[in-house]
Amino acid sequence: MGEELEILQPTGFRSDRESETDDDHDYNEVQEEEPMVKRKMKADAELEHNGRQPRHEKDGSSHISVIKTIEADEKRSDIEYEISQKEINLEKLQRIASTGIPEGGNLRATVWKLILGYLPPSRDLWEKELSENRKKYAKLKEELLLTPSELARMKEEAFQSNEHNNAHSDTAGPLIRHEISHEDHPLSLGKASVWHQYFEHTEIAEQIDRDLQRTHPEMKFFSGESSFGRKHRESMRNVLLLFSKLNPAIRYVQGMNEVLAPLYYVFSTDTDEKNAVKPQYYGFRWITLLLTQEFNLQSILRIWDSLISSPFGIQEMLLRVCCAMLLCVKSRLLSGDFAANLKLLQHYPEINIEHLLQVAQDLTPDTSYYRLSS
Repeated sequence: MGEELEILQPTGFRSDRESETDDDHDYNEVQEEEPMVKRKMKADAELEHNGRQPRHEKDGSSHISVIKTIEADEKRSDIEYEISQKEINLEKLQRIASTGIPEGGNLRATVWKLILGYLPPSRDLWEKELSENRKKYAKLKEELLLTPSELARMKEEAFQSNEHNNAHSDTAGPLIRHEISHEDHPLSLGKASVWHQYFEHTEIAEQIDRDLQRTHPEMKFFSGESSFGRKHRESMRNVLLLFSKLNPAIRYVQGMNEVLAPLYYVFSTDTDEKNAVKPQYYGFRWITLLLTQEFNLQSILRIWDSLISSPFGIQEMLLRVCCAMLLCVKSRLLSGDFAANLKLLQHYPEINIEHLLQVAQDLTPDTSYYRLSS
């Protein structure tokens, strides 16, 4: 300690008075730091006494991760409580959300919808509001995204059905020729022509398609030629096209795809149940075989140490470990499609077993979020 705090003079020598001063300084430093060292040693000893590992620097990242998991759990509980109320306090919800919303459980989607005004504060109105908004969107797609030929066919079918229902006699009469208006003709150059408007928006659609190909190309959710990626790009394309048609003064501007991406990503996790992997696809084997098929033998023995000796009981600790396994790969699950997530959970990746067990140990016992049955 003294050598570290020693101050060398430019000549390399010190006077006797300076030496005494520095020695006193070094002594004081030791006296001040000694209680800190003792406190740390005492804290580590208490952790060891309770069967937990001391917080050394070499495993500090693991400890920080556990702390973050606990904090996220507490925040998640606060948000779940707020959005479970019959009348939601938006100001309180905003305060909690401003510090960050934990991943998983579709919490972010619900909170964003409430704060942005898409959902009303009254929970009793949610189902009605969502149903009406989905109907409006479906109607807009039908009216604005169909080609003129498809619209013409639908009109013709509706007209023929109406003529058939209104027929009052069986007397056959001359066929009526339906003339195509100037606005409905494909070669019409008039701005009011539905075909002119269609071709005009075709150029916008091509620009949108190019931009969507460049939207977060590192994420399978947006990119790739899988049905998963194509479905999401098609949905985003529809949203951007509808915005362009409903806002002719603004239309589509390059970069709107990037603005839409976070909103679409968050909200799709709330409605895209197709990508959810049901627990029975992986949890049944995890639980019935006590995780013996998921890890190598040495890891299994370490996990069983905790299962057998846990004060919570074997069953409770087993569920905790299974939930911790999901938490430790949650970022990959949130960004993967059904096939990727199923493969991940049926062939669980290598992991630091001590970290996994620490996460399991620190889970709140009565938090239903972590139950596999939820």
